[in-house]
Amino acid sequence: MVEEASDVSAFDDFSMDDAGGQKEPPKTGDKQEAANASEPPSDDSNTAPAPTEKPSAPEPEPQESESTGERLQTVLERAPKIAPAAKQLALEKGVPIGQVKGTGRGGTITKQDIEKFKVAAPAAAAASPATAGAPTYEDVPATSMRKTIAKRLTESMNQNPHYFVASSVSVGKLLKLRAALNASAEGKYKLSVNDFLIKALAVAARKIPAANSSWREQNGEVVIRQNNVVDVSVAVATPIGLMTPIVKNVVGAGLETISAQIKDLGKRARDGKLKPEEYQGGTITISNMGMNPAIDRFTAVINPPQATILAVGAVKKVAIPVENDDGTTGVDWDEQIVLTGSFDHKVVDGAVGGEFMKELKAAIENPLNLML
Repeated sequence: MVEEASDVSAFDDFSMDDAGGQKEPPKTGDKQEAANASEPPSDDSNTAPAPTEKPSAPEPEPQESESTGERLQTVLERAPKIAPAAKQLALEKGVPIGQVKGTGRGGTITKQDIEKFKVAAPAAAAASPATAGAPTYEDVPATSMRKTIAKRLTESMNQNPHYFVASSVSVGKLLKLRAALNASAEGKYKLSVNDFLIKALAVAARKIPAANSSWREQNGEVVIRQNNVVDVSVAVATPIGLMTPIVKNVVGAGLETISAQIKDLGKRARDGKLKPEEYQGGTITISNMGMNPAIDRFTAVINPPQATILAVGAVKKVAIPVENDDGTTGVDWDEQIVLTGSFDHKVVDGAVGGEFMKELKAAIENPLNLML
């Protein structure tokens, strides 16, 4: 559309050459044009190539199909007859049912027929030591601990409306502080990143009490219990399943004390020597998979009746834009982790969960405050 009528005259001499087009299409044979056409050529079209006459071939004479006169069979009637138990056994052993001859009533394939059938091994696998018909799986009975874990986590997902909030957090200052403290410890202690995160989690929980609460139904009443202390449940992988030993009163404990408690609780959890009161309870949970460099981030299932669990990914180097003193811009490298909070929406509203993650991020990115 041309907005000004006066502009139309500017295009009086405009041609296809000015637009980079061709005055005439390249000359190719009619047969090539027909082959490249998106639709078959029509005799009614002015551009259709002239039809080429071919000698007419005699029309084929109609022939009648031969029939045996037998009744047509359905797919089910053509399928081999096999007992349900024999069919299941055939699937487990990899026996081709179509190649088994049934010896049961009316030619029905029985379990004995399946057991007697020998599957022909491929030529390439003839030298394999594997025994024909070897089981392809192993059923391991679930332990009482695994049943308890499955029951509690299933109830958590079904009864607690989860929502998730993720935040990328810089740990550059935290790593430098950790290195400095460990260098001056003279072997008395060795702080981990998780020790700092547990302390920061407790600081944020005290500032946002809703995240340190739980939904309770007791004596016919429903209450939200806000805890005055922060007891952090720490997820630990053990040979019998996931356990959550508790570091109690984290707010009032120093980093050295927290580190010592975690090492002791973790060792006894893996050895199966924890007392019930050492892993039952807690007010908030942390699950750290940062020791696995393949884990950027993940979400965790809430540990009921708690309302919050924090999932910790691995430390990654991330490129970030920076502005230099002379006004130019560049790129610097920062060490970051992705923290993902899982919250029970019955207790923690979305905006409150966001405020908790904000306080947690501030505590981690200013780690000197954790020592106050």
